[in-house]
Parts: sequence; structure tokens; C-alpha cells
Amino acid sequence: MTIHIPAPTPEDKFSFGLWTVGWQARDPFGEATRPPMDTLYALERLASLGAYGVNFHDDDVIPFGSDEPTRARIIERFKKGLADTGLVVTTATTNLFTHPVFKDGGFTSNERDVRRFALRKVMRNIDLAAEVGAKVYVCWGGREGAEYQAAKDVATALDRYKEAFDLLGQYVVDQGYDLRFAVEPKPNEPRGDILLPTIGHALAFIDSLERPELVGVNPEIGHEEMAGMNAAAGYAQALWHGKLFHIDLNGQSGPKYDQDLRFGAGNVRGAFWVVDALLSGGYDGPVHFDYKPARTEDDDGVWVSAKACMDNYLILREKVRAFRADPAVQQAITAARVPELAVPTLGAGEGWQQLLDWELPDPDLLAARGAAFEHLDQLALEHLYGVR
Repeated sequence: MTIHIPAPTPEDKFSFGLWTVGWQARDPFGEATRPPMDTLYALERLASLGAYGVNFHDDDVIPFGSDEPTRARIIERFKKGLADTGLVVTTATTNLFTHPVFKDGGFTSNERDVRRFALRKVMRNIDLAAEVGAKVYVCWGGREGAEYQAAKDVATALDRYKEAFDLLGQYVVDQGYDLRFAVEPKPNEPRGDILLPTIGHALAFIDSLERPELVGVNPEIGHEEMAGMNAAAGYAQALWHGKLFHIDLNGQSGPKYDQDLRFGAGNVRGAFWVVDALLSGGYDGPVHFDYKPARTEDDDGVWVSAKACMDNYLILREKVRAFRADPAVQQAITAARVPELAVPTLGAGEGWQQLLDWELPDPDLLAARGAAFEHLDQLALEHLYGVR
């Protein structure tokens, strides 16, 4: 079965981190296989492929330790590149993990001066994010964790984490910035264990903040699957809470190291259901790809992989739409009693008293009913496999 796949356009809101296409492919076991990429070149190539926007760490655009004149020149050049290509800055973030000063984290480092340094670094990049029009500020605590339980008092570390978010929320409000924060969970790597490792941990943490309305989540498929989580279910819960402020899409094959494969190249079944969750839940923010072009690729391969991320999303979007519109699927959904889940368990005006008066059905008859889930799931697979 052939379906038409449209070309990517800015209306699809596809965005990329500058660190994705610009990754030089250095890993713990080998040196870089690609040269540094000029920021303007990255903007031009992404725009030519139909991308909508970009995301950046402060150090992606401005080398760490740059003096003020150098910083100002780089920022003006970056802004001109955005204007020339028409790309927008969807989100921004701060690198609190590369420089050795952050070896024990930024917001939760045991050293107080490091924590203060980290906050100043973030505040400075928040200013730039607001200047270039970003609406979401992603916070990935890559080194906010530990390898040894005795080395980090977790409860106290969470106190410091909360203190940092409360201060940054106050800063955004006082500066009058139209900016919200998004916590990006990850269970491990580069630390042995990272604080706020899953969507659920992040949502619980947000409830403790002074301005929880300013903070949501930025789940990544690979990070959730590293923890053995169902990414689509996590995205759906974040939407249910009204906290899915941003998304990171990529590919991952099981609970191993963070593979950062191009979107759709890992757990294809999981990717199908992630797209379904986003469409069903009404997510309308940037569709952001946080992946790494394979170490084996040259510059041409970088752009093949970037285009593939967008194409794979569009392919899965069409397949999800076809699945949901299929009369056989709709019939199977009814047979599986999925619509019945939307009916409140208690009727209008009922409470526990009325439930005690309810005549109990025969549990053996209820138990004998088949759920019809296998047929429904098989239809989903047939759409995914392209035979329906």
C-alpha cells in the first residue's frame, strides 16, 4: 500500500539542536570523524531541507570563555543567519556538563561556588534566549547526580535543585520574559544515576516549585526507553497534566546507552505510538529532533539523516492518520470496549453509598469475556507494515 508523504515545510514545526547536525562524532572510544560545523552553514542547510527552527546550548553558538566583544560579534552573526534563513529559535538551553567545573553537576554540585557559577551561566543565556525569541528553556541535568550513594545526599540535592528553579523562575518573571522551562529527564549517562530520571520524577518535582506553572517537561524517546519506560505513555501523561512544553524525538533500541539514532530508526513500533500520542493529545509545539548523525557519516550523511528524521515523522504521521480513519480499526476499537473507558465509573449523583447498593454482576461471566486486544493491535501493525 502506497501513501503520499509530503515534503517537510516550516508549518510542520520541525526543529533541530545545533549540537545534533553539528556533532563531530567524538565518543568515549574515538576522536572526531567530522570537522567543526559553522553555525551559519547549519542554519542554511536546515532551512533548505524545510526545517522550521533550531535549539542551542549557549556553548554551541558562543565558545566557553569568550570575551564580551567576541560574544557580541558572534551573536549578531547568529541573528543575521536566522533572519536570512527564516528559521526561528524554538528553544534554548545551557551547557552545564562539558566543562570540568561541572564534573559534579551544576545546580546540585556539592561545591557552593559551582552552583552559583552555574546559575549565572544560565541567567546569561536566558537573556540571549529571550533576545532571539525562544519560548521554552530546556533544562537537562546531565551531571546532576552521582556514582556513589554516599557522595550525594539526594534530599539535600533536590533542595538545591528546587532553589535553582525557583530563582530562575523569579528571574524570568522579574525580567518580563515570555519564557517557560522544560525539564528533560534521563536515568543515567554521563553520571551513574541522574536526578529526575523519568517523566514521573520530573512531574512530581515540578509540583514542589514556587511557580509550577512556568515549568513543564521535555521528554526524549531515547531517555525514556533507556529506563525501560513506554515513551508514548509518558508523553500522554505529560499532555494529561498540561505539562508537555517541548519534545525530543530520536531513535533507541532497548535499555542500553543513549544511542541518539535518527527518529524512526530504533524502536519503530514505539515511534508509531509516540506520533499517535502527540496527534491524539493535541500537541502543537515544535517537533524537535535530538539525535546524532552516525559516526560513520561524512557531511553528506549528516543531511541525509536530518532529512530522514523529518521524513520518518511524516511517514508515521500518515500511517497513524490512516490507522485512526480505518473503519475496520474503528470497529475493533469498539469491540475492545475502548470507548467504554471514557464513561465515568460512577453515574451522575452516585457515590460510595450508591455503589454499595449496586447489584453485583457475575464475575465469572465478566471474566469469560475476551478483550479483543490482539486483533486491534494486529491492525495497528498492518498499518505500520504498510499492508493496509
